[in-house]
Amino acid sequence: MQSYSRISQFIILSIIISMLSACGYKPSSKYAREVLGKRISTDVVISAQDPENTVVIKDAVDTALVEVFHTSLTTYDFADTHLVITLNPPTYTPIQYNADGFVIAYRATITLGITRESKNIKKHYSAQGTYDFAVSPNAVLTDQERFDAIKFGSAKAISSFIAQVSAEGSKIK
Repeated sequence: MQSYSRISQFIILSIIISMLSACGYKPSSKYAREVLGKRISTDVVISAQDPENTVVIKDAVDTALVEVFHTSLTTYDFADTHLVITLNPPTYTPIQYNADGFVIAYRATITLGITRESKNIKKHYSAQGTYDFAVSPNAVLTDQERFDAIKFGSAKAISSFIAQVSAEGSKIK
């Protein structure tokens, strides 16, 4: 009987010790925050081909920074890190055709060039996102479809950038 109580005590003690020591897991946002810092400023270079989408990209970047990194957006003068985002020309590739051979779905590929400036370090990243969408057969892409494709593709590209920065942060010890 006494051996069972010692075994149960050992098991309980082992569980408590493992809970206190934890596994060392950190979410990727913590790693990214180690690279970017707590205060970030952003600029988006206006695209000559898509000037109206510059605001969408800036909003998507700022939202991702606040939601994922839990950082503060600030002006350039007070920032730990400054990000300059450039929208490369989007590409639209047909991915589905109907029985008559007309395109009924496209894949928009959005590539963002992101330059990170912090602590005398200037590093360039390329982040890519895609967005698939349907269109009417034999139709021309509307401005709204292009706008949505750039918006959602940019959000995915920003997620790609976050993953790149998080990977860098995980290497810092």
